[in-house]
Order: sequence, then structure tokens, then C-alpha cells
Amino acid sequence: MAYKNRLYQILYPNQALVASQLSPEEFARHYLIGSIRHYSGKLVFAEIDVGFRHPYFNIEENLQQMVPHADGTPKRTKFICSYRVMEHMDFNAIQKLFLVTSEAQVLELLPGSYDKAHQPGFLRTYAEVAPLSMLVMSPFTFPEFGRFVTEPGQAKGCPKLFYTQIDLNVDEFLSAFESNPFTQAPFPFLHPSKLRDAILSMKASPEKKTKGLSLFCPLDQISFKRIRHGFMFASQDGFKFFPMPSLKEIEAKNFKFWQGM
Repeated sequence: MAYKNRLYQILYPNQALVASQLSPEEFARHYLIGSIRHYSGKLVFAEIDVGFRHPYFNIEENLQQMVPHADGTPKRTKFICSYRVMEHMDFNAIQKLFLVTSEAQVLELLPGSYDKAHQPGFLRTYAEVAPLSMLVMSPFTFPEFGRFVTEPGQAKGCPKLFYTQIDLNVDEFLSAFESNPFTQAPFPFLHPSKLRDAILSMKASPEKKTKGLSLFCPLDQISFKRIRHGFMFASQDGFKFFPMPSLKEIEAKNFKFWQGM
């Protein structure tokens, strides 16, 4: 039986360029359920144009090895590269983005234009997903944050970044924390007093552009419901945006995914 060869870029929890003869839904189930390698949590990956080539990746040779097993089942995964994948990826080759719950329910996102209006001076929370992994607070808008992190010579930056904005109203959190010191932080891995101190520090120093909230961003501990706007691939040359549908739209069209968000 002939199978279609595909290229996938795994973005979370690890990073890799992988060849596979599985559909995106089958790939998600294999990663979370079907493989002997144990993993429990969310998965984020992109489908890459199978015609994409870059001298850094040995794609052609690996695709030639994509042969179904003797019993006729497809070749599930063939890892092409696990190092500096994002740095050498062409954003034009990224066709689709897939968000996967821990129960292997899949939401497909397509690229779209970014046309959001931003309130100046508003503190925003960003989850750097790949290749960096941090939770960061910043007054930058969604596109500005990506340009800032990917600036050449940026000490805490990288040439290309995949990230998202997390929905967090800092003023509402401060008000709730002042009223009740036992108020929990909106992130289970972050102590509420640490979040309060970070917010107050940013408010006291308007010239400060970023404040790290967590040295590691465990995306599997952040509900997909808290994704604001969508996901962004950014570099100094441009960006590629994948808008997130509204919760009502997800519930109506992909109820099982909505249940596990």
C-alpha cells in the first residue's frame, strides 16, 4: 500500500524535524498513545511542505528511507534533525499548525493575517515555546515581542522564535491578590506573590521591556483556552501567524478538543 510522505516540525514538548507516513491525527495519537516512548501532556507540531529543502537538513536521504513495514503498516516516524531546527526553517514552508490535548484530540490551525489593535502600555504575558522556553511579561505588542527577541545580539534571544500570548489581566490579578492573599496565580507552576512582585516591578520601571516569570514554560500546564489571538513564528525578516478560533467556534466544530483544552 502506498502512503503519503509528510514532514512534521515538532514544537512542543521537544523540538525536531520528522518524516512520517501518518496523517496529522494519526501522528498525534502515535506520539501520545501509540509509541513505546512515554509522554503525557500537550503536543504542538506543524506540517511542513514536503518539498522543503535546506542544506542543514538531510531531508532527501531520509525521505528515501520512508518505506512501509513488511506487514504493510506505514513508517510512523523518521527523525531527520533534533537540533537548531527552528533556526533553519523557512516560514513559507509551514503549512498548518496542530494543537493536541493530552487525550490526543487535535485542533488544526491555518495561517492568517494579523490585524489586532493594541492598547499602549498594557502589560502582556508571552509563552516562548521554541527554541526558547520561558514565560515573559512585556509591554511589547504581539509582533513587537517577536522582533525584540530575534534581534541580532540579543542576550536572551534567538534568530527565530515560536511563541504565543497568554490571556492575563494583570490589574485584575493585583486587585484579587490584594483582597485575598490566598488567591492562586493563574499558572499552577508560579507562586502568586512572585507574579505580584513581577507586575509591580514592571509598573515601577516603565523603561523595562521584559521580565521573566518562569525559566521554563510548561505549556502542558497552561490551558489552550488561555491562548490570546493565536501562535506566532517570528524573525527579523517577518512573521507567520496562526490565529486561534474563538472558544464558541471550537466548541461547535471540535467538541472533543474543546473538552480537553
